Amino acid sequence: MLRLAWSYSASKNRVVVIIRSLTAAFLEAASPQQSSEGPVRCFRQIPLPPLVQPQPACYPSLSVCRSMATGGGRSSSTHQKHTNRLAEERSPYLLQHAHNPVDWYPWGQEAFEKAKTEDKPIFLSVGYSTCHWCHVMERESFQDEEIGKILSDNFVCIKLDREERPDVDKVYMTFVQATSGGGGWPMSVWLTPDLRPFIGGTYFPPRDQGRQPGFKTVLLRIIEQWQNNRAALETTGGRILEALKKGTTIGANPGESPPLAPDVANRCFQQLAHSYEEEYGGFRNAPKFPSPVNLMFLMSYWSVNRSTSEGVEALQMAMHTLRMMALGGVRDHVAQGFHRYSTDSSWHVPHFEKMLYDQAQLAVAYITAFQVSGEHFYADVAKDILLYVSRDLSDKSGGFYSAEDADSVPASGGQEKREGAFIVWTASEIRELLPDMVEGAKEAATQADIFMHHYGVKEQGNVEPQQDPHGELRGQNVLIVRYSVELTAARFGISVEKVNKLLASARAKMAEVRKTRPRPHLDTKMLASWNGLTLAAFARVGAVLGSKALLERATQAASFLKEYLWDAEQQTVLRSCYRGDQMEVQQIFPPISGFLDDYAFVICGLLDLYEATLQTEWLQWAEELQLRQDELFWDNQGGGYFCCDPSDSTVLLQLKEDQDGAEPSANSLSASNLLRLSNYTGRQEWLQKSQQLLTAFSDRLTRVPIALPEMVRALMAQHYTLKQIVICGQRDTSDTAGLLAAVHSLFLPFKVLMLKDGNPESVLSRLPALAPMSQLDGVATAYVCQDFACSLPVTNPQELRRLLLDGTADTPTE
Repeated sequence: MLRLAWSYSASKNRVVVIIRSLTAAFLEAASPQQSSEGPVRCFRQIPLPPLVQPQPACYPSLSVCRSMATGGGRSSSTHQKHTNRLAEERSPYLLQHAHNPVDWYPWGQEAFEKAKTEDKPIFLSVGYSTCHWCHVMERESFQDEEIGKILSDNFVCIKLDREERPDVDKVYMTFVQATSGGGGWPMSVWLTPDLRPFIGGTYFPPRDQGRQPGFKTVLLRIIEQWQNNRAALETTGGRILEALKKGTTIGANPGESPPLAPDVANRCFQQLAHSYEEEYGGFRNAPKFPSPVNLMFLMSYWSVNRSTSEGVEALQMAMHTLRMMALGGVRDHVAQGFHRYSTDSSWHVPHFEKMLYDQAQLAVAYITAFQVSGEHFYADVAKDILLYVSRDLSDKSGGFYSAEDADSVPASGGQEKREGAFIVWTASEIRELLPDMVEGAKEAATQADIFMHHYGVKEQGNVEPQQDPHGELRGQNVLIVRYSVELTAARFGISVEKVNKLLASARAKMAEVRKTRPRPHLDTKMLASWNGLTLAAFARVGAVLGSKALLERATQAASFLKEYLWDAEQQTVLRSCYRGDQMEVQQIFPPISGFLDDYAFVICGLLDLYEATLQTEWLQWAEELQLRQDELFWDNQGGGYFCCDPSDSTVLLQLKEDQDGAEPSANSLSASNLLRLSNYTGRQEWLQKSQQLLTAFSDRLTRVPIALPEMVRALMAQHYTLKQIVICGQRDTSDTAGLLAAVHSLFLPFKVLMLKDGNPESVLSRLPALAPMSQLDGVATAYVCQDFACSLPVTNPQELRRLLLDGTADTPTE
């Protein structure tokens, strides 16, 4: 996620004070009734580790946010009074604003030139198409004729999809966070014609509300200041930009080396343990985010600390959190998949948006929990997640769509969208749908009685008023597992098997009803980065479960990336493509070039796909992409990768993402990718680059490793070295499959898997260490190597499993 705690020096703090004072001056002049505490701001919260949140910071509860505006989008209508140039864009978010009475421009030279020619400030509005509060501000302010005229007459208005241009979003979000103590979307930033920010915020209500000045008031005050105090604005904007450049610099000094992995890992564990919520799992009370990067770190930490109390505690924290999330309302029990986050501490009432990147990372976390525990419960959750993605987020081309909205039109009628309308249920709906008496059950129970008991359904609804200040969920139920199947069976005097069948039947009937409801908006934009994460999920889950269908879907996804999001002529990954009106894949012109996370996430997915299928074409493409990533983004001075191409002059800050949040940092994944690729290709420069990258982030890793749990995993991989598992055999034979199943059944976070099949064209043919390895007696054979020493070869899957688990085998050989 985005960097908050940037202002370390007194000089930087002085600039922050200047900007915050300027902001306060705007708002105080605009709203005399405002208290000295400042306005109450509302935004879609960015999840951040407690140790790196600024103090004081404004993180209002969801109830505070909702009390300011009712969620939803515009009503559907074929008549449009206004049409602006966003109608020519492909981004679903920009298209949502194509009929505002605002003279919107997309981010680009046309808007920049207009600002310079007309000498106007720029109003930059940033969001994404499934953002609830973006919908609110769009309906309240950007559809307002009066506000639209103020904006169009006095500003050059730019609308930006943060998922299309994360590089631009990061720059201005860094500014907003540094100057206001918080951030989120929608993001509202005012810029000089040369793109320097001078004031920013998040959501504004259209008119003054108590202590909070409305958007109209803020606009008028900024216009006044631009006319009467412009020099001060421009000077201050320049000063804050220079301070941000210094404050966000990440790099290594000559002669430095990465910090000690065990110390960093122990500190990361302790910081996570300190923020852990024991009753329901997760990290903090509310709102609660899934945070797969935390869970993967904890399971990796356990893998190298199994005999310690800390290792056991780490595993318990991860497994309990995963179980409670899967039982909670944050999981869609009817149609699979997970919602964005929970608004309460018990994972009950979610923010109902569904994001592709959450599904991908959670599928990997749950299949890892299955590898660790052997409990099929976790494997079933992983399969359900990918079932949802395959059914509802998949394009026929093989790509994956970005998200489903939280808001939709209620099935009961009306045009006003409501959050969760597609998901929730009334008790009467369930009783009407499930009226059948259950033979042998106590108290003449119906299928509805059993279902409602198990999933906590109440006649009056099961959402507490404080979770629903606008009454959107009044009388509604969010399904949450309240009892185990065994307890439900005991309550009604029937068998566990019968309860399972009844619940499955009920969910299937409810899924059919759900299909008849108006669906939420689907963001059909396909991003290279998130497709890379999802490719990895299908590959990992497919390999563990031995599912040909999942592996075929993974291969289809990789083929999609190569066909539609790879410019072979320019050797460039493309950021995004789009579903056209005829269900075809479309591209904008010129296309948006990929950013660091597009390369890093796709490379990670390709490496996972290689280990799942052992098809070397994917390993070869991963190598090509890594070489290109190095050319475009590597910082030769300080080490590590910039988030975007440093040659883009319109991006004012060259940032290196230093937080693993909703998505892992691309630098974190790159540290692991480089290490894995150095083992596959023999390129020692990639091992060195990985070490340099980790060194560049030493300060962050040493002080607040909780901010970078995925990078801590890469640091641990460097320290413990990767275990090389080499299978000599033919890819499609049963004896090779048996050895591979043994490998995939285990959670081995620090390993690479290779197949030596005699192909002289393989990338692996360059590795001299593989030359002496061969099959024993014509049977598929496994070698396990680490630190330049290899075990004696094994041909039995159980023996290989034992060797990988505890390292016991015959005498190792050089």
